[in-house]
Amino acid sequence: MLHKCLFSLSLVVVFMALISCQNNVIYDEVISTDNGKWDKNQSAHFEVNITDTISLYKFYLSVHNTTDYRYSNLFVFLSTTFPNGNISRDTIEFVLADPSGKWIGKGWGNVKESDILLKSNLKFPLAGKYDFHIQQAMREDTLKGINSVGLRLEKSEN
Repeated sequence: MLHKCLFSLSLVVVFMALISCQNNVIYDEVISTDNGKWDKNQSAHFEVNITDTISLYKFYLSVHNTTDYRYSNLFVFLSTTFPNGNISRDTIEFVLADPSGKWIGKGWGNVKESDILLKSNLKFPLAGKYDFHIQQAMREDTLKGINSVGLRLEKSEN
């Protein structure tokens, strides 16, 4: 009986920890590619409405790839359109495998998820709608083995 109570208590603690981790997440979306193929002209579009320009945020990009993906990295273009119409564009590299070829991302089986923290203390300068577009920037027109890309914003604890 005590074993069952301890197990139940453990589940409650794990559940509460998971809920508390999610409290800081203000945006989290993943967009699938076309059957695991990402064409260079296909961009993942994310719209985020920011109302709080005082808080600090953690800004993550994520990619889900299969172990059939033939490269150890992935370059993407991130275009950001600000509420006032200004646009910025960055080139970002995801390192997906170590030099020996071992996949770095988390996951089981042949699908791996890699997160990259782009900015840990991001402060949005304007309130309003931000448009983010992520486009693959590799030298191949259609990448095979990329299942999805995502964007996540969390309020920082600072």
